[in-house]
Amino acid sequence: MSGSDADRGDISLDDEDRVKDVVVESVLKLWEVVNGLTRLRPSKQERYRVTIFGSARAEPGTFVYDETRRVARALTELGCDIVTGGGPGLMSAANAGASDAASGAGARSMGIRISLPFEQTPNAFVTQMYEHRTFFTRLHHFVLASDAYIVAPGGIGTVLEAMMIWQLLQVGHLSDKPLVFVGPMWSDLVRWARTHMLGADLAFASEQELSIPRCAVSSAEAIEVVRADHERWMRARKHED
Repeated sequence: MSGSDADRGDISLDDEDRVKDVVVESVLKLWEVVNGLTRLRPSKQERYRVTIFGSARAEPGTFVYDETRRVARALTELGCDIVTGGGPGLMSAANAGASDAASGAGARSMGIRISLPFEQTPNAFVTQMYEHRTFFTRLHHFVLASDAYIVAPGGIGTVLEAMMIWQLLQVGHLSDKPLVFVGPMWSDLVRWARTHMLGADLAFASEQELSIPRCAVSSAEAIEVVRADHERWMRARKHED
């Protein structure tokens, strides 16, 4: 090592312990930057945005596909933008519903995708697309982009999305944003949580925390929950103006 290298504090790759220390220190500093970025919040939006989570495997023509499309169409007609994961299945259904009703100026049908080894092509109904390489940044994008969340039936990925929003509402990192679970699979999940987390001897959650998601028995009920919050949002926005 030359004198100039030593002055800069350069580390030889042969010094494995020091190299590991530098890598760990650099990663920790990177996470500090990421944590700083998560504090950013979007400026006032012109339109209310609803994220619809749901299975990528649901086929067109099935009941759940048609109902998801109907919900998105109704919310778009109400004046909402629709946000999904941008892929097939119920994501496509929601973006299609927005497309069915997107005659109003400025209506958007957004997709927030994740890069996966089994590549899913964007659905044909998205008008604005974003792509992420990690679930962390993608999920945070949903948080920043949305004013309400509807969770349609889905698999493990949908469970991940639903649980993240639920916990952020639980700890107060999100507030005043409705989380609506649609269908019996989600009411069964909440029932399971009540059975196992509200024990008499040791409670792992509170009644208030388990009441955060609204369990809707039908798509019509989900629309009404979002409609009421959209009206509240519009009143608050007029007051700000």
